[in-house]
Amino acid sequence: MSVVPALAPSSTPSPNHLAILASAQMYSSNLKGFILAVVSSAFIGSSFIIKKKGLKRAGVSGPRASVGGYGYLLEPLWWIGMITMVVGEIANFVAYIYAPAGLVTPLGALSIIVSAVLAHFLLKEKLQKMGMLGCLLCIVGSTVIVLHSPKERSLSSVEEIWELAIQPAFLLYTASVVAVTLVLILYCSPRYGQTNILIYVGICSIIGSLTVMSVKAIGIAIKLTLEGTNQLKYFQTWIFGMVAVTCIITQLNYLNMALDTFNTALVSPIYYAMFTSFTIFASAIMFKDYSGQSVTSIASELCGFITVLSGTAILHSTREPDPPLITDLYTPLSPKVSWYIQSNGEWKQKDEDGSTPNFITILRPDYFK
Repeated sequence: MSVVPALAPSSTPSPNHLAILASAQMYSSNLKGFILAVVSSAFIGSSFIIKKKGLKRAGVSGPRASVGGYGYLLEPLWWIGMITMVVGEIANFVAYIYAPAGLVTPLGALSIIVSAVLAHFLLKEKLQKMGMLGCLLCIVGSTVIVLHSPKERSLSSVEEIWELAIQPAFLLYTASVVAVTLVLILYCSPRYGQTNILIYVGICSIIGSLTVMSVKAIGIAIKLTLEGTNQLKYFQTWIFGMVAVTCIITQLNYLNMALDTFNTALVSPIYYAMFTSFTIFASAIMFKDYSGQSVTSIASELCGFITVLSGTAILHSTREPDPPLITDLYTPLSPKVSWYIQSNGEWKQKDEDGSTPNFITILRPDYFK
């Protein structure tokens, strides 16, 4: 009786099996990124409020941050907020290693909810019922974004990331960001920074898109290094590091100025909307996150993002703005014209460059109304 030898099972996995493994790996990676992004939002949202209280305390005893003061550096509460933000940013940093920017960045909307709720209780910045609807829209929009998030592109070295960064399209975007930022810092900020919230927040948001791209590159380099492939030997890793540090310092400086000048309820949603928009745009150019995505998935994520923006807009419109800062009752209505009373009791106008001869006191014309 002849014995037929049993065939050894094939050691080569089938294409279907490989696809299932890749899908499971991607799901696990995105889940880690999602959890880290949620934790990050909780810490960052809290840090807005803690830092705001620290800035207020520092402003009582010295020049405010909005006019170039640095007294907040001696305020312990500001440092607690800073540490809270650093913890949140570290969690956010790690999230970018595991998930695409198109998933991680929009989840920053959750930090708006945290800051709005905490501002209601700790800063007495009233959150109205429509504001609660705005929070709900942020949650719904974030859920849609998570469900239709793009796949993370597999990168094997920092040199590969560098090749993406020196594409003509991304170099053009980077040059545009630097040019616009310099105009905002050198021309717009000294003239309109105290009255237009988009100046300070715009600087943070535009620079922030480059921060995310650099941080993601550093994160991937660290991950590959820990896995045994040293990426620190490449000069590109250090260039990404220098860009990240420069951008982060710029962001923090102008974010402090924005928080000290404007209501937290205005800064948070506008910063989120602008920062997320620029980051998704930059990531789409550099990493081509949406390459291979179906039209349905892209449309769904766009709808989710619009829903989140709607929620932030509602939060923006239903919160009470900070009262204007008036140093005394005699501030003139116009920077060019003020009023004074001569000794004979006759009302006169004084131009900005004119003198005030023989006056008793400068008064606002509506002071006695």
